[in-house]
Amino acid sequence: MTKGEKITVLNVDDLESQRYVKTRDLHAGGFEVIEARTGAEALRLVEQHKPPVVLLDVQLPDISGFEVCAFIKKKWPEVMVLQTSATFTTADDRVVGLNAGADSYLVQPAEPLELAAAINALLRVRNSEDALRALNATLDEQVRVRTSELEEANRQLRQEVAQRKLAETALLQAQKMEAVGQLTGGLAHDFNNLLTAVVGNLDMIRSRATEPRIARLADNAFRAAERGSKLTAQLLAFSRTQKLATEAVDINRLIEGTYELLNQSLGANVTIKTNLDPSAPSVIADGNQLEVSILNLAINARDAMPDGGTLTITTACDEQDDRRVVLSVTDTGTGMPPDVIARAFDPFFTTKPPGKGTGLGLSQVYGLVRQMGGDVEINSEVGRGTSVRLLLRRTAPAQDVEAASSGTTESGHAERILVVDDDHDVRGLMTSFLSEIGYAVHEADHGAAALAIQKSVNPQLMIIDFSMPGTNGAEVVKAARIIQPSLPVLFVSGYADSAALESAMGSAPFLRKPFRPAELALAVRTALEQVESQVTVPEGSTK
Repeated sequence: MTKGEKITVLNVDDLESQRYVKTRDLHAGGFEVIEARTGAEALRLVEQHKPPVVLLDVQLPDISGFEVCAFIKKKWPEVMVLQTSATFTTADDRVVGLNAGADSYLVQPAEPLELAAAINALLRVRNSEDALRALNATLDEQVRVRTSELEEANRQLRQEVAQRKLAETALLQAQKMEAVGQLTGGLAHDFNNLLTAVVGNLDMIRSRATEPRIARLADNAFRAAERGSKLTAQLLAFSRTQKLATEAVDINRLIEGTYELLNQSLGANVTIKTNLDPSAPSVIADGNQLEVSILNLAINARDAMPDGGTLTITTACDEQDDRRVVLSVTDTGTGMPPDVIARAFDPFFTTKPPGKGTGLGLSQVYGLVRQMGGDVEINSEVGRGTSVRLLLRRTAPAQDVEAASSGTTESGHAERILVVDDDHDVRGLMTSFLSEIGYAVHEADHGAAALAIQKSVNPQLMIIDFSMPGTNGAEVVKAARIIQPSLPVLFVSGYADSAALESAMGSAPFLRKPFRPAELALAVRTALEQVESQVTVPEGSTK
């Protein structure tokens, strides 16, 4: 489907009045619509047109919508089905519809914008699935070709001691991990865009809700979305493309926040204990990556306790060096002999059977901690367990990281802001929120539109996504500064490759997706105040 071509939706409903309303709303949402009155006609049109989305009423005169849905998903699984009904509206009805293979279930009558949003959400899911299918279709061939090439390289390398063979094996592993890293990095970028809209809107809902039940539900959903944010951060860490963002981290609070994830990951056979020194100062670390390190150590410990055991996480001030804090992860497992301890941090070294481990867990922990300015030590004895000590740099107590989200948001003063983002939901969130707190906001969904709007509104700040189709954010900013050389810019992005971002953006301020509305407000205010401070005239001087 070419850019600009309208998406076709098959609208299936035997009632002409309901079918007309849905078709009208779909046209208003920018979709092409074909119609069917019966299940048989719907199946014929699906086979003929292969529409990306079928809007399927449950109650049809010949075949039930549930049966039509099941047939479509069996024969054309790539077609997304949105079931609708004004009669079958109970939870049981929705369960039957979803079990029949429907991708979503919408109770009628629905608001026009809700209908369009539901279909757009399905299309985003389909696009992600199409990308995965395309990747899977080519991955086997790529692996086959690369394996063939490497086998030939192996044949030659065998003729030359053991060191070159080891290097080639490491290269093979690195190439496999690079392919997986590219996949996970791309997925993390897409999910960061989705999570920005989810986290932002939920944060606004829970801060404005007056009914306790609504506030509680929004808070539960918000915490779940935040867990999604942590998962994307872990994906980025796995892809090795996100540069560490070190800050002051309350280490005890971080461990307490990780407890639930550890409990779910380790299973019922492992008892988790904590012994946290309340006087332990904050440490200099990337909080997300420190969580990843703790999880890696905990999973290694679980694997070393096949019959169950106890995992103990301890924090304490370093008695040997008052500049460091010690985080220890100790198990009651099988332990390691000295020769294994000596190689424990080597990439791809593992004592686990083939297919049970990559040998990257401890090497990743070692690399992350070293990047954060710390060190790692292992104490282990066969039959008596293992203790891994992370020696982290201490710092002053961390500032309250929740202050930005729970405190008041400083309002704008009608400053003109141009928001540029190709994602409709993210752009809408930023525009709505910034307008609400007092800024004069204009929006554009691509670079050419942004430059056209810039000429008419002369913005005081441009907020722009880095990764957009066609022209990326850095190129748009370069063109914009030909018109306004001193135009301040705030980049936002869920793009995985931090090095590429820094190379393209230079020293411009950057807000990583997903972010909360309060974080956006703080970043905007900071960017504007920096510009204001640069033009402030010293007392006693003249312009």
